[in-house]
Amino acid sequence: MVAWIGCTLNCHNGSMKPADRLELFTRLRALNPHPKTELLYDSPFELLIAVMLSAQATDVSVNKVTRRLFPLANTPKTMLALGEDRVRELISTIGLFNAKAKNVMATCHILAEQHGSEVPRTREALEALPGVGRKTANVVLNTAFGEPTMAVDTHIFRVGNRLGLAKGKTPLAVEKGLLKAIPAEFLRDAHHWLILHGRYTCKALKPNCPECPVRDLCPFKQKTPARAASS
Repeated sequence: MVAWIGCTLNCHNGSMKPADRLELFTRLRALNPHPKTELLYDSPFELLIAVMLSAQATDVSVNKVTRRLFPLANTPKTMLALGEDRVRELISTIGLFNAKAKNVMATCHILAEQHGSEVPRTREALEALPGVGRKTANVVLNTAFGEPTMAVDTHIFRVGNRLGLAKGKTPLAVEKGLLKAIPAEFLRDAHHWLILHGRYTCKALKPNCPECPVRDLCPFKQKTPARAASS
């Protein structure tokens, strides 16, 4: 909760004009025409499990875990056969692994019994799965099924406010604002562009403004200056 509040207080410095929004996403697309999640997966089910495991964990740490887990179980039924104790053991290097193991097993039960072992393609059905909230549902809908959704994590929340794309005090407010502000042709990939921009350029404490490809479009007042050249 502190992260959301801190960003809200420090990021409201102006709104981005429609022409600048178009230019911003045009540049991001030119730099990365086919953006992808950094989570490793080969099916909607693997993506769902990976995103569930990523809560309060880095993509790198989740990928290390799923490299061990998915060769052993990559369907609801094989995950159930593996058992909760073994799943817990395999994911024990990431945070909240006890709760995540329980949620994975409970979700696999529902998928096997109610959805023919397939990942559902509606928000309502996804959010009914244990351990799946709005953000996780949006990631699956966007990344696995190509829906123009916006999953707002701390990075996108920060970037949306800083850039003036969507100002809001809550992730849901920013999500709704981004869906309205982003030109339709960019919506499918916008989630990935914004999260990568926040992760590697528009960082929380020390944004890399001097090397930002959209610096001139950004209304953020506390831009970091370029480093002075060493003599």
